Amino acid sequence: MEHTHEHHDDHGQHGHSPLMASAHATFHCLIGCLIGDAIGVGLGVWLNLGVVPTIAIGVVFAYIAGFALALIPIMKSMGLGLAAAMRVVWLGEAISIAVMEVVINAVDYSIGGVQAGSIGNPVFWIGLGAAAPAAFIAAWPVNHWLLKKEIKAHH
Repeated sequence: MEHTHEHHDDHGQHGHSPLMASAHATFHCLIGCLIGDAIGVGLGVWLNLGVVPTIAIGVVFAYIAGFALALIPIMKSMGLGLAAAMRVVWLGEAISIAVMEVVINAVDYSIGGVQAGSIGNPVFWIGLGAAAPAAFIAAWPVNHWLLKKEIKAHH
């Protein structure tokens, strides 16, 4: 599969060191995952769907939000359409989101946020709040490697 990398300035994307560039990419991805999880898990908890369907809905929304936050800047900065931008970001985003979602859901489940029964229950928000730094820590080295190997686009 051919993969273009014109969007990479150098290994220190956008004038940042490689570690700072990967931290920025990880934080950007985390925002998308948390938006998706808050919506998806919030819906599942609100509708009392049970743990597995709630987590599944959260993952779906996390991928939607994560890809949206990756695609829009790439489309604007590179002047690409949706399909072309997707070819640039799909693999790196899919891997990064997968790592984050495994950690977010494990932490959230262990705290009880996904089983909170109501989005008004503080445990729901504590679960997401605790999951965020854990997901960042887990995904940062993965994103660093993905950027270094030019598998992930820096946006």
